[in-house]
Amino acid sequence: MMKKRMKALLAIGLSAIIMVCSAGCGNGKEHMKAETDPDIPVEDVSFPLKEKAELSFITSAPATSTQEPNERTIFKRLEKQTNVHIDWTCFVSDQFDDKKNLALAQFGNLPDGLFNAGMSDYDLLRYAKQGIIIPVENLIDKYMPNLKAVFEKYPEYRTMCTAPDGHIYSFPWIEQLGAGKEAIQAIGDIPYINKKWLDYLKLDVPTTTEELEQVLIAFRDNADKLEKKFNIEGGVIPMSFIINNGDQDPAILINGFGEGYGDTGDHFAVKDDGTVIYTTVQEGYKEGIQWLHQLVEEKLVDPEAFTQEWSTYVAKGKNHRYGLCFTWDIANIDNNEDYVMLPALAGPDGLVNITRQNNSETSGFDRGRCVLTTSCRNTALAAAWIDQMYAPIQSPQNNWGTYGEKDSFNIFEMSENAEGGQMLKHMDLGDASPVEVREAQSVNGPLAILNEYYDVYVTEPADAKWRLDNMHETYLKDMNSKYVYPNVFMSIDDTNKVSQYDTDIKKYAEQKKADWILNGGIDKEWDSYLKKMEQYGLSDYLAIKQKYFDQYQKALSETEK
Repeated sequence: MMKKRMKALLAIGLSAIIMVCSAGCGNGKEHMKAETDPDIPVEDVSFPLKEKAELSFITSAPATSTQEPNERTIFKRLEKQTNVHIDWTCFVSDQFDDKKNLALAQFGNLPDGLFNAGMSDYDLLRYAKQGIIIPVENLIDKYMPNLKAVFEKYPEYRTMCTAPDGHIYSFPWIEQLGAGKEAIQAIGDIPYINKKWLDYLKLDVPTTTEELEQVLIAFRDNADKLEKKFNIEGGVIPMSFIINNGDQDPAILINGFGEGYGDTGDHFAVKDDGTVIYTTVQEGYKEGIQWLHQLVEEKLVDPEAFTQEWSTYVAKGKNHRYGLCFTWDIANIDNNEDYVMLPALAGPDGLVNITRQNNSETSGFDRGRCVLTTSCRNTALAAAWIDQMYAPIQSPQNNWGTYGEKDSFNIFEMSENAEGGQMLKHMDLGDASPVEVREAQSVNGPLAILNEYYDVYVTEPADAKWRLDNMHETYLKDMNSKYVYPNVFMSIDDTNKVSQYDTDIKKYAEQKKADWILNGGIDKEWDSYLKKMEQYGLSDYLAIKQKYFDQYQKALSETEK
């Protein structure tokens, strides 16, 4: 049944049956009103167009790749398939934010849209208010059968794309790799422990905070043996991290203390009764920080963990110096043969828990990936062309890369699934850098890769499968929390307030976190710290977050009826 539904989706994408207005298709405001008004009648038209049409988009590309999008194989194919030529303005990725804002300030000379828009929630709301970008919900319903099908199957994505005023101002990027507790984004800061060292010292993988402490002591006390046995240059480092640096932070180690919430990247968690809390003011957090300081006192922690940058962190990893480190994928730092994922550790009272990352319930999601401007004269055509990005066979190419390159490596080869349909098969790149190949081929932009596409339209990436399989085996049973904080869409006023709270509260909390782990003193300063957090507006911050969490849950329940 699922495969039949997927075939139907693909048929939609490949035949590109789209809706184009039959009335009001002149220029200017009347045309745009016709295209965005849900009461305007429509008729069917299909790609490729009989006569070539043109649209204009702004996009970005890495400095290491071509800055001419129409030279990319993906866009060459799309032009043949649609007979739509795109007039691109391309900016280097690391300059894109500034260049984009300058371009959008030229109100009389706007492109039809931004393909890799990079729009924050604040950007979407302010540019909509300024009349620079347009609402697109009616365009989605009329002219975008691929995206509409995704929204119908997963209504939470439509909920997350909808602004507080009821409009949708952008086309999203969606990449599912698992869902809910099985999503690949459920845990970012995975602790990887050196299994080669454990085996050499005849030690088991630790399962409690006390056992981990003893293992780290063994790494420290047997440093000379380890260095000699494994030819380690620079000295053994029992544990290293980058404090307050997302996936490189050691917060996952303290989930077993107190209430079991530990800490998260944004420092929010949701209790099973739906109450939103701030992790860094919980008693369990305090106890966990005290324990991490104890590890520092015992000289088990890299002294540079509080100051180092990514390049330094990786360089030491490539010299095989780490007993325990934290990251998304150990292959980025050392290799996945010598390390295993450290399981959730039981705390002093025996509590075992993994607090999932916020926004992970729906896997990978970017709300503001593509927008249309008020200068777009043929919004129906623009929407229909963008909808091709959501075709099941097209989205994986936009995300990872393509096939058919004659003079370079390909991410994919075009193969067949079990039923004989077209399927993109990930290729073995050999010594080629996956990142470099991806940067050379992919175009990003709006897309949707759903869990049900794997082994039907595209194979699962080998590195992602390895990570998912190991995550599920190691952590799934200990993911006890019912909720994560979702990717909510706040009003512009609340967005501004939250931004200020983040500046003050998060900055202060993270400053104290680093100081307390390194120097101690959390017990003595705890009460004054809590008072300071309130002075910065923590209660008001939590009230805003709670309001939108409740609204999101209500919206989801209504869509499920």
